[in-house]
Amino acid sequence: MSARETVKIMLLKRCMTITKLAEKMSEFTGEKYTRQSLSNKLSRNSLKYDEVEMIAKILNFKIVIEDEKA
Repeated sequence: MSARETVKIMLLKRCMTITKLAEKMSEFTGEKYTRQSLSNKLSRNSLKYDEVEMIAKILNFKIVIEDEKA
């Protein structure tokens, strides 16, 4: 699953728009995130891992990495 699909699912589960997420990301980091810049990153699949972590934190999700052999 791509980062785009994952973020879209998280947004749907929290009933949040990309615009609202961009606002919250701007508040969280102090950097300027807009709906357009976030949409562009999602469509180009160019989100950084730390941005995905931040989105998960803002939306109250956690990222889990499990050993497939376990």
